Amino acid sequence: MFNKKSVRDIDVQGKKVLVRVDFNVPIKDGVVQDDTRIRAAMPTIQYLLDHGAAVILFSHLGRPKGGPDPKYSMKPVADYLGGMMGKPVKFAEDCVGEAAEKQVKGLKAGEVLVLENTRFHPEEEKNDLDLAKQMASLADVYVNDAFGSAHRAHSSTEGVARFLPAVAGFLMEKEIQYLSQAIDNPKRPFVAILGGAKVSDKIGVIKNLLTKADAILIGGGMANTFFKAQGYPMGDSLVEEDVLELAKELLAAAGTKLRLPVDVVLARSLEEGAETKVMPVGPVPEGWKILDIGPETVAAYGKVIAGAATVVWNGPMGVFEVSTFAKGTFGIADAMVHSKAVTIVGGGDSASAIQKSGLAERITHISTGGGASLEMLEGLVLPGVAALQDK
Repeated sequence: MFNKKSVRDIDVQGKKVLVRVDFNVPIKDGVVQDDTRIRAAMPTIQYLLDHGAAVILFSHLGRPKGGPDPKYSMKPVADYLGGMMGKPVKFAEDCVGEAAEKQVKGLKAGEVLVLENTRFHPEEEKNDLDLAKQMASLADVYVNDAFGSAHRAHSSTEGVARFLPAVAGFLMEKEIQYLSQAIDNPKRPFVAILGGAKVSDKIGVIKNLLTKADAILIGGGMANTFFKAQGYPMGDSLVEEDVLELAKELLAAAGTKLRLPVDVVLARSLEEGAETKVMPVGPVPEGWKILDIGPETVAAYGKVIAGAATVVWNGPMGVFEVSTFAKGTFGIADAMVHSKAVTIVGGGDSASAIQKSGLAERITHISTGGGASLEMLEGLVLPGVAALQDK
């Protein structure tokens, strides 16, 4: 279970609190396009304000190349947050140094300040401790509520925690409770569904889950590599040739626990409305490629999900961005919301797929962090979490 201190365990009255949030949100023409991550941080921000703190928020945004770039400024996020909260939110043109210090100095209890993108300093991603120290000097307490960045040891996630009393925000706490409960102490049967393009991204996850889950259902492009490992030619399908041996070993080690699709959807191209055919798993004809799991697989997987008590899903079953190849992914989503299980969706593509399916409201927990949730499923310790104070 979660054994780190949270904002509930500290006194923030009259203090300046530096909160690492994950406001890495899509922005187009200076306007926030999706505010899921901003909304996810609101309970922590509101709690701190209600308890008499002055709140300083900071985050990375995108991948600026080694310095400030107006395209990746946090200013639109600060404006959006102000609109959402119905009160002015201040903005500092840097996350350290004079610009930040000046704004922080005048910040009173009950006020919110957003600092500029942490990645405008190339040292951030190197977990530079001088930069972390400068960040820490702005406040009395540090709160990490950025689960989506917790798997990276950066100055703003791991470094700062060395210089200030460091605790978790509510989102961080909730994410870790759900994911660690599912992995370490699940209600059984525990079913894991793994998709996405590459086996190589999920090798550690599969190995860890083979020791924990009662069944692992495989879909997405990664299934092709397992089919090829079983000796089937795969036509034009995506296959990772360099992990075929490993795929063979995983299949041998997994026995009946690892389930592969029984039928697939083929097409010659990825176009919307392309001609498709469904075939049982076997040799794929030249010029055709597998782009989704077939209806019999959806039905078979649906039965397994219906009998589960815990379901964790990470990675789509096909190229769901094109509606022609979204039936498998949406079918699995549908099976999940109709089961009585605790359902957890890892972030990234799976989260966008569930949003797109219109079923998001009926999932127990949707993670805000793709990479971070994967590393937890792999059984790894997240550096941003390890750095926080123990209870």
